[in-house]
Amino acid sequence: MNAQQPGPVADSLDRRIISALQIDGRASWHRIAAALGEAERTVVRRGTRLLDSGLVRIGAMTLHGRSTVVGVRCAPGQARMVASALARRPDCVFTHVLTGSPDCVAELLCPRDRLASLVMDELPGLPGMLETFTLPVLRHIRTIREWHSGLLTDDEIATLEGPSGAPAPSPTDGDVMPPADVAHDLSRSDRLLLNALAEDGRCTYEELGRVAGVSEATARRRLGALRREGRVRIRAVIEPALLGLPVEAMLRVRTAPAGAEAVAAALADNVHVRYASFVTGERQILVLAALSSESALYDFVTSAPWLRDVASVDVSLVLSSLKRGGMLARRPRD
Repeated sequence: MNAQQPGPVADSLDRRIISALQIDGRASWHRIAAALGEAERTVVRRGTRLLDSGLVRIGAMTLHGRSTVVGVRCAPGQARMVASALARRPDCVFTHVLTGSPDCVAELLCPRDRLASLVMDELPGLPGMLETFTLPVLRHIRTIREWHSGLLTDDEIATLEGPSGAPAPSPTDGDVMPPADVAHDLSRSDRLLLNALAEDGRCTYEELGRVAGVSEATARRRLGALRREGRVRIRAVIEPALLGLPVEAMLRVRTAPAGAEAVAAALADNVHVRYASFVTGERQILVLAALSSESALYDFVTSAPWLRDVASVDVSLVLSSLKRGGMLARRPRD
């Protein structure tokens, strides 16, 4: 993990700053410096450089409806076009092109009363699509918002998740999942505030207030309320390769019903699991993992403790990511 990496990510301190932003994308540089035990001037300089490079982005996603994972089998040579069409949807959270079948996978936020229309009317119209697999998410085990790479100690994480931080989830301040599909109308000022955060999740409260036409105190209060209500999630969007985890894979896991919760608990404790959800279908758990090498992936799917109650695992490598955390990729990876 301490090996030198090319480009803006120079060393382990850079990666620890990235990890701190994963814990709370709106944490002040002062708070991050205190948590990491580093000079604030150094953290400001390095953190600003990472954000200015565009390789680390802080965005906000407004949540509408429930998560549905869509897999698509594509005509030859059409996977990138299909994935691009999915990624451009405003309700899309992530889109990855995969090895094997399906050729690409996406998570969409779709109210359950619109699911029939999505399955029967919208997805069949995707150009280059041969077959789709629609898997409504029954429960999230971990989302990208909760993932960090294990580079920080428990004490460092606790400092970032303190009273001024943004734990996930937290009954008082952190992001939570919306409890239902009930749509709540947002005020004009709330919409303006969220639009500004979608472009830059680290906008100051003064900037948010100016954009939304409210006071700084009101902007702070409204953003806190929207996060507590599960209406918006703020997250750091990165390529896992920046943290020394260049090999990404999607796993479809089948387990006996009685063992599903034990598998979920083990996956939730594993630093390589970026995303995991219970979904419908014969493979109940969908996992996105990031590891240091293909050898590490082999060990992860053949001998890791979480496999104890698993009946089978289907593995696909991620070839390219067109959207992460609701943000389109700057440059799709080949």
